[in-house]
Amino acid sequence: MRSIGVEEELLLVDARTGRPRNVAREVIRAAAARDAQDPAPSDEHGGSLGHELHRTQVETDTPPLERLSDLEDALRAWRERARAAALEVGARVLASGTSPLDGDSRVERSERYDAMAHRYGLMMAEQLVCGCHVHVEVSGPDEGVGVLDRIRTWVPLLLAVSANSPWSQSLDTAYESYRWQMQMRWPSAGPLPVLGSPDAYRRHVEAMLATGVPLDEAMVYADARLSALHPTVEIRTADVCLDVRDTVVVAALARGLVETAAREWADGVPAHDVASEIVRLAGWKAGRHGLTGELVHPPTGTSRPAAEVVASLLDHVGDVLRDSGDHDLVADGLDRLLADGTGARRQRALLDEADGEDAALARAVVRLSRETADA
Repeated sequence: MRSIGVEEELLLVDARTGRPRNVAREVIRAAAARDAQDPAPSDEHGGSLGHELHRTQVETDTPPLERLSDLEDALRAWRERARAAALEVGARVLASGTSPLDGDSRVERSERYDAMAHRYGLMMAEQLVCGCHVHVEVSGPDEGVGVLDRIRTWVPLLLAVSANSPWSQSLDTAYESYRWQMQMRWPSAGPLPVLGSPDAYRRHVEAMLATGVPLDEAMVYADARLSALHPTVEIRTADVCLDVRDTVVVAALARGLVETAAREWADGVPAHDVASEIVRLAGWKAGRHGLTGELVHPPTGTSRPAAEVVASLLDHVGDVLRDSGDHDLVADGLDRLLADGTGARRQRALLDEADGEDAALARAVVRLSRETADA
């Protein structure tokens, strides 16, 4: 079974007002001090807690794991560790793709981030978004590129399943995932074309870098890419999920897509060479509607009801999910998401109910932060 690892970006908000707090350094220090006294969960589960682009964010990551139950345990442990450390400095952690409420958010200072701020200006300061990145093990670059070529039309559906950013800076955006809109502002973001080989992949990346627009290879913010650090395909489309169970569903689907694509590549099944512009439109539709309307159906490229498209996704990866013993968990998770909605529905229900009143909005965000870590 292929191992999977998950990176989650989490917001830090004021424990009273629900607005962004620039306390990432303090939270990470508090977590390290707690670790000195009690090394769990880092010893028990593996992984880490670290900085992200803004001082109002932290990032957790899990080690490579095979069993979904172990992945869920690790995700919950790291959310709890972040929650406990944040409370020590008067903050809470919130799993949301964007900050529901407005507030001062400062970019973390480092040589690299300073260079990015100089190059990208205001966009850098405004880029307060939190994603969920799933790493799935591959045997090497040949299989990795074969996988990338064959998952690209399906990857937008992971955004629809994870959609969790309907409000941004105290406004209802009308999107289920406004984070996707913000992410697409990066000039290097979006789907890769079908490339066919590691050499073609390398030439494509080098051509992007030759323009002088991305600062470095880490800024090739493709929907899915070969990891520069690990023997994995990294799928980057999903919002961070409010509910850890949804994160596990996203990770299982990502592994299912990778394994299905790897089998197709090994069997010589050609990649479906859909234009990148069409894949990008599918991403827009997933971000706009989540599971509430219609999505682009990958096999046909047409707009179809979300439930029908999700059923096609489950059918596409069904064989490998059965082989790994994950089919029932994923099927039940998708049924729950279609019935109850993604995190975006939960956010919008609480925030709309607040009706713009500051104290009620603060209570809504604090309530969402409690749901983030089941606390």
